[in-house]
Amino acid sequence: MVSIVAALLVTIWVGYLIVKKYKPQPVLFLAGIILMLIAVVFGLGTILSPKDSTGLVFFDMFEVIKKTLSSRAAGLGLNIMAVGGFARYMDHIGASKVLVRIAIKPLEKLHAPYLVLAAAYLTGQVLGLFINSASGLGLLLMVTMYPILVSLGVSRLSATAVIGTTLCLDWSPGDTGSILSATTAGLDITTYWTQYQVPVALTVMAVVATLHYVVQQWFDKREDHVVQKTAVVKDETKKEEALPPTFYAVLPTIPLILILAFSNLLFASIKMDIVNAMLISVFITMVVEYIRYRDGRKIFTDIQIFFDGMGIQLATVVTLIVAGETFAHGLKTIGAIDAIINSAQTAGLGAAGMIIVMVSIIAVSSVVMGSGNAPFFAFAALTPTVAAKMAVAPVLMLLPMHFAASLARSVSPITAVIVVVSGMAGVSPVDVVKRTAIPMAGGLIVNVAATFLYFYR
Repeated sequence: MVSIVAALLVTIWVGYLIVKKYKPQPVLFLAGIILMLIAVVFGLGTILSPKDSTGLVFFDMFEVIKKTLSSRAAGLGLNIMAVGGFARYMDHIGASKVLVRIAIKPLEKLHAPYLVLAAAYLTGQVLGLFINSASGLGLLLMVTMYPILVSLGVSRLSATAVIGTTLCLDWSPGDTGSILSATTAGLDITTYWTQYQVPVALTVMAVVATLHYVVQQWFDKREDHVVQKTAVVKDETKKEEALPPTFYAVLPTIPLILILAFSNLLFASIKMDIVNAMLISVFITMVVEYIRYRDGRKIFTDIQIFFDGMGIQLATVVTLIVAGETFAHGLKTIGAIDAIINSAQTAGLGAAGMIIVMVSIIAVSSVVMGSGNAPFFAFAALTPTVAAKMAVAPVLMLLPMHFAASLARSVSPITAVIVVVSGMAGVSPVDVVKRTAIPMAGGLIVNVAATFLYFYR
């Protein structure tokens, strides 16, 4: 009973601080340390086994952090850093912008406003395979897609709501959550993506696109919005941004092509991991940039963007994962996880019920915190233990939890992408999430249902 009460109080405290805009890393680190101390003081558990212990309880808490940081920085962390660095490099040279411009061109030819709206959502999800930042993609689409949608007669709120949810599924093999899920589940990223993520993601996308088509029309009619096509107004005072050649759109796609090509899908005899794919893609891009500019100094200077991007990922994402695992270790040390599992088994929930409970916790936390990563990274480390006790594969818990985090994030008025796109459109984030709530709720339900339908036996 002490373990449950302590875990609940500390978890509520964590959520409160994050909502109050405290940095999640130190909050989660401190929460994990507090839980470990409570476990020792009340005799609820030991921080480390005698074999791994430093010999002093106080030092053991920091030994946990050190061991976690050492293991994550070298493996999972390096993957995430390479992906982050590559994404920043692609953005710096303008390749991401070219890719977006090309992707939205076919939509300009359609003349059914709400059909274009639904298609814009699907286009955004495809672009999300190569642009892993929800707010970054949102910014690009607000500049390129938003004027098209509004000129076709769609309301500003409808256009903003759809663009704000274009990356409501973090389903790219290069996404940090995908990499963490695959690693935690003991799967390589290609297997995790092709066999698990893609079937569920495609199902959810179809439902969310349909709901956007219906819901945004209903909201516009309820608010007496008149669908009237207008010309796209351009601000003549602003110069058109100079973009690189059209073929640069291929550059952000190279890592995905390499990862999928040199796997069990095609050439299994050749091994290709995420870091290699990113490094090869950076090298190819440098060669292309040199052919274009013939300026070695510029190319070598620009590559610093890649290294800076790696550093930013280490400082933000990798440290968040380690902090989340420290918090998770505290929950395990205090015995809270075993207590929750035993309670679930006593209540007759079973594996399916436990999956729904975990997804619900993640979803609520994402809405409240305005972040998908913070709650998912905090609880992902617990899933192998919970899954083993429930006699279910960890991936069947991680997959819906991961998607639930990004879906629920799109209903939070304080999440970065909603704030950014709302600000650019001059509308209220609260009004925007009123329009995203139903499509995202439908996506959440289908996310869990599809996981059960496709994989649960």
